Amino acid sequence: MKANDLRRTGSTEELQTQLEELLKEQFNLRMQKGTGQLSRPSQMRTVRRDIARVKTLMTKLKAGK
Repeated sequence: MKANDLRRTGSTEELQTQLEELLKEQFNLRMQKGTGQLSRPSQMRTVRRDIARVKTLMTKLKAGK
């Protein structure tokens, strides 16, 4: 996911739901890692970075930029 794609969504509510979905996915990946069932370890990095992108955009929207 790219930051430009997130900016197009616009509303804070949509970003919040996106963030919740990403956090659930991150939790599931952590559980898979713990049980040894994680097939693509690079996916954890991607999800973590997507979470950071969403949080950054939410902060910018709150600041009014």
